[in-house]
Amino acid sequence: MKRTLAIGDIHGGLRGLTQLLERANVKAKDKLIFLGDYVDGWSESAQVMQCLIELSEKNECIFIKGNHDIWCEKWLRHHSIPQVWLHHGGKGTIESYKGFSKEDKQQHLEFFEKMPMYYIDDYNRLYVHAGFTSMHGVEEEKYELSFCTDRTLWEMVQTMDKSIGKSSDLYPDRLKHYNEIYIGHTPTIRSNSDKPINKINLWNVDTGAAFTGMLSAIDIETNEIFQSEALPDLYPNEDGRNS
Repeated sequence: MKRTLAIGDIHGGLRGLTQLLERANVKAKDKLIFLGDYVDGWSESAQVMQCLIELSEKNECIFIKGNHDIWCEKWLRHHSIPQVWLHHGGKGTIESYKGFSKEDKQQHLEFFEKMPMYYIDDYNRLYVHAGFTSMHGVEEEKYELSFCTDRTLWEMVQTMDKSIGKSSDLYPDRLKHYNEIYIGHTPTIRSNSDKPINKINLWNVDTGAAFTGMLSAIDIETNEIFQSEALPDLYPNEDGRNS
């Protein structure tokens, strides 16, 4: 049976990605939806990108763009290095590209450029890196960067009473547009969980692989969760992303 797996933030952790794909027993028939932030953190950001490019040749894949991916894309295109990027893992990403040819970097740039900011599947499930702010849904979002930076969607669902149904006046309009929503961006370890968290009709799949957590995937039909080991255990000689 073909599965669809939503996969959380990777942040340069190739060892975590490789282990996760093995533990989930990913086959060529499986559809993989990555929720963004492939780079910045552990030492193998460029290698993660190369792995994803090769994976896309075997599997049906959707690669949502995250805020860290935007920084890396701009560096590959314009060689711009903002201080905020350096302070959030950019230095390690630049280091990881040593040994990659000009042609390799161009291929990665084109890969980044093709990434959508969000994806809606045939069952009206939304996949976006961070969130959105428009009460009318992602199609009416005026601030594109909200897709990869917004945390208010996640903050909102965490405060909601589970008993509030869609028919209630208290049910937020933002949530009514989609059967389910899958996000990354805000690590669940900040909410004291090392596993993906479900609130109302939203799943947060970022389990803190950039810091002390694991890399996670979820089967969107069965809700079965797959995880790598904690990334610090896979990179014992590294600090990961310190901010």
